[in-house]
Amino acid sequence: MAMKRDRVLWADDEIDLLKPHILFLQDKGYEVVPVISGQDAIERCREEVFDIIFLDENMPGLTGLETLTQIKTINPDVPVVMVTKSEEESIMNQAIGNKIADYLIKPVNPNQLLLSIKKNVHKHVIISETTLVSYQQEFSRIAMQIGDARTTSDWMEVYKRLVYWELELERSNQLSMSDMLRMQKQEANSAFGKFVKKHYTDWIQNPDNRPLMSPDLFKKQIFPMLDAGEKVFFFLIDNFRLDQWREVKDLLADYYTFDEQLYCSILPTATQYARNAIFSGLMPLQIEKMFPELWVDEESEEGKNLNEAPLIQTQIERFRKKYTFSYHKIHDSQYQDKLMNQLAALMQNQLSVIVLNFVDMLSHARTENKMIRELAQSEAAYRSLTRSWFQHSGTLELFKRLAEKGCKVVITTDHGTIRVDSPQKVIGDRNTNTNLRYKVGKNLNYNPKEVFDIRNPEKVGLPSPNLSSKYIFAMNNDFFAYPNNYNYYVSYYRNTFQHGGISMEEMLIPFITLSAK
Repeated sequence: MAMKRDRVLWADDEIDLLKPHILFLQDKGYEVVPVISGQDAIERCREEVFDIIFLDENMPGLTGLETLTQIKTINPDVPVVMVTKSEEESIMNQAIGNKIADYLIKPVNPNQLLLSIKKNVHKHVIISETTLVSYQQEFSRIAMQIGDARTTSDWMEVYKRLVYWELELERSNQLSMSDMLRMQKQEANSAFGKFVKKHYTDWIQNPDNRPLMSPDLFKKQIFPMLDAGEKVFFFLIDNFRLDQWREVKDLLADYYTFDEQLYCSILPTATQYARNAIFSGLMPLQIEKMFPELWVDEESEEGKNLNEAPLIQTQIERFRKKYTFSYHKIHDSQYQDKLMNQLAALMQNQLSVIVLNFVDMLSHARTENKMIRELAQSEAAYRSLTRSWFQHSGTLELFKRLAEKGCKVVITTDHGTIRVDSPQKVIGDRNTNTNLRYKVGKNLNYNPKEVFDIRNPEKVGLPSPNLSSKYIFAMNNDFFAYPNNYNYYVSYYRNTFQHGGISMEEMLIPFITLSAK
């Protein structure tokens, strides 16, 4: 079957003079329909479908701009290229305001026309093909990078590269390559898990010789900003991964410049541990010993993150700082509106800490709610919902307002999340916690080859609910399942987003400093 030729409508009252250009485009495989007036162009658009339209701005009768307006009411999606002798800014502004696809100044040469067609008609195909070839070339380089990774910085570079290609392949609709990338990410996570098993205990026991970790954030990142006289708004978005940051970054690009870093979450990569470590500047075992009234045990029915503001206070006092600060947790848009109205008052503080819970709520709702699971079926859909929330919930407006006030803004998270699909059987007593990516208990039965097990929690700064308690962490995209009611349990939790264990997505997480433009 012959391939469909792309159709070009070209309206110009001097069309006869453009014969060489038309022949050039026809030689390149395009079907060109010439007309001599705006009115003729409108008539043809009513009767036929075109892939792109070239419009002369200065025609007798209807001008190019008037023709453009009418064409857009007939077919709003067709790309229209304005061709004009005039370089007047007002005409350019009008044309751009009317959503032209391109703007060419006469005399045009044939290659300009061809470039404009390729840019506006074939852009997605060209990008898709180029992305495919680029990733194929990059595949072996990334494989070597995974094999050569020896430090946390190396792993951060691997992860950044994988996220970059994940988003590129998604945008270019290269689904076959996405499967290849998924396999490469699994290979990377498997090697990253071995790396963490090997070094994690040393990191906790030698805080001066480790990557930036949860308890270090305030001391090494936030306090220096405050000491330099900055007003800092510290946003912690629960469960916020690097790919989700990249998904919303362009929404903020008009208002801020970015300093993008990754840091390493402690284990377990769960709110109770990682977030409390950030706010206190301590490992969980130290919190339990120094501030027992602020630490909530696994078995407790009490909320695990009720004491965040007091923990921040203890850290400020421990470093003998005098900063004034406020703390807010936003669960819904109502509270967000309230916060917007309080901005003037917040500006009186040196530090404002704001916890945004939407992404965490989304990942939990996706597990429990069939409709949300349908909406966020894939990683791409999960990112898309994050973007939609950021753009439409009032969150973006809050960041715009802070940019106007010239504040220093930090966006970070306590841990990421990973989509799990491989069950690992574990047996525990009734006091074992419910998290699917880590377990803490005294009678755990599991396959030691498939987990990172910590038999002496004190060595890694974790409290022991009982004398013989140990922790086990899931790796790769595994999740823990109990043997009783196994099949139901596995089908319910497979392909849900979970956190608590060891993966690049959960542990290598964004720390972004935003400076107002």
